[in-house]
Amino acid sequence: MSRRRIGFWYRLAAAIAKPPLVVLFKRDWRGMEHIPADGGFITAVNHNSYLDPLSYAHYQYNTGRVPRFLAKAGLFKGAFVGTMLRGTGQIPVYRETANALDAFRAAVGAIERGECVAFYPEGTLTRDPDMWPMAGKTGAARVALMTRAPVIPVAQWGANLAMPPYAKEKKLRLLPRKTLTVVAGPPVDLSRFHGLEPTSEVLREATEEIMAAITRLLEDVRGEQAPGEPYDHRKARLEQRRRGAGEEAK
Repeated sequence: MSRRRIGFWYRLAAAIAKPPLVVLFKRDWRGMEHIPADGGFITAVNHNSYLDPLSYAHYQYNTGRVPRFLAKAGLFKGAFVGTMLRGTGQIPVYRETANALDAFRAAVGAIERGECVAFYPEGTLTRDPDMWPMAGKTGAARVALMTRAPVIPVAQWGANLAMPPYAKEKKLRLLPRKTLTVVAGPPVDLSRFHGLEPTSEVLREATEEIMAAITRLLEDVRGEQAPGEPYDHRKARLEQRRRGAGEEAK
């Protein structure tokens, strides 16, 4: 299907958010040619700051293809924020409830209507000590295999320098003026998974392909090499608990 029009609410959100972003930050935007001009597609984006959704949305808005984010359901309860989220067509995620699958159904429906759905596959801010993308969750891969929509990897850097994710005080560090870098890459080739039963192993491997594409883009942005194995927060917590139990047993 064709692209969806941007609409009033998204234009209003842009009118509010774009001026301070333009004034306060420099921009390094690359790869816009990889954003499909028409039809539904998925973007898979790394997450390293509370500020980076605005940075990425600014980039994506300027391509003419606005993203529909999957956002925590609690954010929709606020009067102003909730109104803006609903008006711009964002998708509420009800974690660990009977409504948890509704977000995936809504994402599939949006893609079939020719829209862009943006996933943060890590599911939360990266916990990697050096700010590399973590091991991803399988939601983006599941929707991609269901719809066979293009998956565009997006790497971003710089928002984490302006607003570090785990600083004790959530204050912007505006000086010196930071550069918000956003880079889109070519679609991730998931064709080898098409037609396969979406088992946990298939979804995991497809997710690894998506996260590897994001990480390669970020390596280019940073001019550094990422660790050979992505940080797995769940495994790290289990290891920390084992160590704590071992210390108590001594």
